[in-house]
Amino acid sequence: MESNSVEISNAVEIIKSAILQSQLKAVKAVNQEQLALYYGIGRYVSYNTRNKNWGKGVIDSISQRLKKELPGLRGFSAPSMRKMRTFYEEWKSLDISSDDLAFPTAELGSAQQSVSNSFVPTNKLNKTFVPTNKILSTDFKVAADFPITEFMSISFSHHYAIVSKVKNIEQRKFYIRFACESKVKVEDLEKLIDDDLFSHQGNLPNNFSKTIPDKLQAFRAISMFKDQYLLDFINVEELFVRDKDQDERVVEQAIIHNVKNFIMTFGNDFTFVGNQYRLEKYGEVQFPDLLFYNRELKALVCVELKSGPFKTAYLGQLAGYLRILDDEVKKPDENPSIGIILCSNANNKFVEYVIQDYDKPMGVATYRTSNDMDDKLRKALPDIEQLKALLSDEKE
Repeated sequence: MESNSVEISNAVEIIKSAILQSQLKAVKAVNQEQLALYYGIGRYVSYNTRNKNWGKGVIDSISQRLKKELPGLRGFSAPSMRKMRTFYEEWKSLDISSDDLAFPTAELGSAQQSVSNSFVPTNKLNKTFVPTNKILSTDFKVAADFPITEFMSISFSHHYAIVSKVKNIEQRKFYIRFACESKVKVEDLEKLIDDDLFSHQGNLPNNFSKTIPDKLQAFRAISMFKDQYLLDFINVEELFVRDKDQDERVVEQAIIHNVKNFIMTFGNDFTFVGNQYRLEKYGEVQFPDLLFYNRELKALVCVELKSGPFKTAYLGQLAGYLRILDDEVKKPDENPSIGIILCSNANNKFVEYVIQDYDKPMGVATYRTSNDMDDKLRKALPDIEQLKALLSDEKE
């Protein structure tokens, strides 16, 4: 019986995998057909509106007639057709001029015949949609690294969110790849674009993409943390006069006493849980420096403070804290805990290199105090004695 059970389980997995792959291919084929249709309509509308063939209100009239003649038709409102026009105009540099790839456009009307009959048929989009050796417009060269597979895999709604909010080609390619890999919802994609995910990704040395299975969650974590923080409330005169551990306690206490300022510096949606948070496993007690909870990430965030430069030993220490946090503190509906080492300086390339061998999500950031500011900026600020005098005058 056990042998039969195993065989049945294996068969189920094989058949299930085949079904899912087939369904995925079907969805991709439908999506490619839809993109081809919207691109063709967008080109038709663009030609007739930009060349003044249609007067004001024609697009609205066409949309209304379509609804009457094709009851139940959705997605062809006047605003939608204008979006199709935008989609075409933003990507028309990808169009191909080749007789053997002619797209049948007669059904779009005689006016369309004036437009190049070069749109690629949907059964060849994956292979020939983007030529790699031609300059197709005066300012955009289609490169070999253009993400054509990802381009054809994301929905029209995702495409419109990207072209309407992002003008730089490299950034567009980044968001196309991201939308495809993460399966992100359109509203989440729009928010991440508004938050400038492109500029944030890669700044903080981390292993989030490798250790956080949910790609959207990984990118959220990458965009959540900076690579450097300004802790201008720390009294630098108290640092470097005792041993290293004492310096770290000074930094920690300064953060605790200014926790509101620190959270505002750290980012949105952080809640302070505690400092020197007690963890115990198999009789061994550990005390991570700072523990936060982030509502957007739905994860505990453990911060280890180091007064000196980055050392590889810090990663092992932090990984141990994260393991215990996940086993003993994390709730079932929360995501795996994230660790951040906050040190005075670090070689980012080296950190990025060594951190990849760890299976817990971690990043390394640095901090500056007011003492590290640019000389001109620091000289523009009042010194300690001036501040004391100002405070004394206020009290009087």
